[in-house]
Amino acid sequence: MALIEDAIDKDAPAWVPAGNLKRGMKVLGVLFITLSSVTPASSVFIIVPGIMQTSGSGAFLSMVLAAIVGVFMALVYAELSSAFPLTGGEYAIVGRVVGPFAGFIVLGILLVGSILIPAVLALGVSTYLSVLFPHLSVVWTAVATIVSTTIIAILNIRTNAVITGLFLLLEILALIVLVVLGFLHVSRPLASLITHPVLLSHGHLIAAPLASIGMATSIAIFAYNGYGSAVYFGEETHDAPRHIARAILWALVITVLAELVPLTAVLLGAPDLKALLGSSNMFGDFIVSRGGSEINTIISLGVALAIFNAVIATTLQSARILFSTGRDSVWAPAIDRALSKIHLKFHSPWIATLICGGFSVAACFVNENVLFVVTGTGIIFVYGSLCIAAILGRMRGSTAHAHYKMPFFPLAPVAALLVLGYVIYANYLDPVIGRPSLLTTIGIAVAAGIYYLAVLRRRGAWTLRGPE
Repeated sequence: MALIEDAIDKDAPAWVPAGNLKRGMKVLGVLFITLSSVTPASSVFIIVPGIMQTSGSGAFLSMVLAAIVGVFMALVYAELSSAFPLTGGEYAIVGRVVGPFAGFIVLGILLVGSILIPAVLALGVSTYLSVLFPHLSVVWTAVATIVSTTIIAILNIRTNAVITGLFLLLEILALIVLVVLGFLHVSRPLASLITHPVLLSHGHLIAAPLASIGMATSIAIFAYNGYGSAVYFGEETHDAPRHIARAILWALVITVLAELVPLTAVLLGAPDLKALLGSSNMFGDFIVSRGGSEINTIISLGVALAIFNAVIATTLQSARILFSTGRDSVWAPAIDRALSKIHLKFHSPWIATLICGGFSVAACFVNENVLFVVTGTGIIFVYGSLCIAAILGRMRGSTAHAHYKMPFFPLAPVAALLVLGYVIYANYLDPVIGRPSLLTTIGIAVAAGIYYLAVLRRRGAWTLRGPE
């Protein structure tokens, strides 16, 4: 695969990785793993209640607006991933299009987030297993989850596609039950969610302000996030330049349906909207009121499986990013050689997978609020970098070979940048998580920039490599 000129030193010493990842998947397999990393059920039960607390029944509008932003970003991802379907994902793309310095800053943000996110997810498993096992340790359940998912992630990518596909099916079935419970007992018209959204304030329902709906939209964007992760498996996909874009676009469509429809069903089917918005367990209480405690138990177990599945998928992703750093000679030579090793039987980056799992286990012992701060806003900067890369790629011709071209260019990247600017502002207004997270992400970016200048640049030009 051709590499873009400004990110490559053709005279750099040759580096031959221990092997290439094996192309063993088609679109469906990539879609299974990608949707598992999005984990719609976990988003519905964990993130969406936060959206409802912020904007009440206006959460419907917030999710619709976030879906529109998702379309913009999915188009950006699709074009760039079609041009560079590399396992390094966003950093490999930005490094080739914008330049190696910008690419390495994206790598720093990605690497920190991708290693910590499995811990963030795993720490929620015990909450949903508590319907059967009420005294499980939060931390040790998370550790057991990460250890077992790391072992699974070492297996062949096609095996992982099958495993995540089966878990994903159970996850979708749980959401279907939620949808049926809502639409079988409709208590208010759909139009009320659009024309008269309400918010619970001091024990009373009031008209949801536009500002609240806007703030909730910034949260909703994160609820849909993950559709672009298909690019991490580009080197394991047949005819990736043609297929990855399709996987990304389908992943967005399915994600939006899997999250927006259950939310709509609950908002329409709740017997008492005031009681729903005032509940500390909105969806659990809704399920008990409409379907009984037995169904609530079954769905809770389904959510636990969804989180387990998401940890598998995110571990697969983080391992491939780390593998790519070894191939791109980011570290000391001995570390680079180890990270770029491929398992002879499973054709997976097994050492990189084990290292990612080890760091994720260690992260389970870190305070959850700290994890939220460190991982909370990194994706905003990654999204912004991709939008800039999409614009520069067209201007410079470095993405001219892409098999997929987004329509109405440059509408998608420009519109997404404007929304991301608002999301940054919304996070800055939050002194508890948002603002510290922004400052932490800036700190990670600065640290990555210093490492690039002090280490990689002193070696010469940073060489970005592909699978062949």
